[in-house]
Amino acid sequence: MKPYNIDHVAIAVESLDETLGELERLFGVRPLSREVVAEQGVEEAMVPIGGSHLQLLEPLASDTPVGRFLERRGEGLHHIALAVASIDDALEHLEAEGARLIDETPRIGGGGHRIAFVHPKTLAGTLIELVEIDET
Repeated sequence: MKPYNIDHVAIAVESLDETLGELERLFGVRPLSREVVAEQGVEEAMVPIGGSHLQLLEPLASDTPVGRFLERRGEGLHHIALAVASIDDALEHLEAEGARLIDETPRIGGGGHRIAFVHPKTLAGTLIELVEIDET
């Protein structure tokens, strides 16, 4: 299996507009994209940082996963996303190794990418997202 790369680090925020303004003011970076991902109940912005991205997540409602996260923990690190060439192969490997999966089959995430989540109990309390990236 090919090594994983960090695709993005996701941060839960109360306000995309405020956080994007701070990122531009402090670090001179602007989002590459901004979209609503209704299935996940968020509006997201992808901001390039070096060879990776920060994904900012603002919940569309308080009863969404990110909305509940903000209520419990406040703003901050939500998950780390790892790029994989084949999400099906990665899920099969993780399941065989005993990882606890939130998604046993991929779903569609931001940018139309196939994604799946690995439960935080699998790796030191950190939610991991797998993102299938076409390397062609």
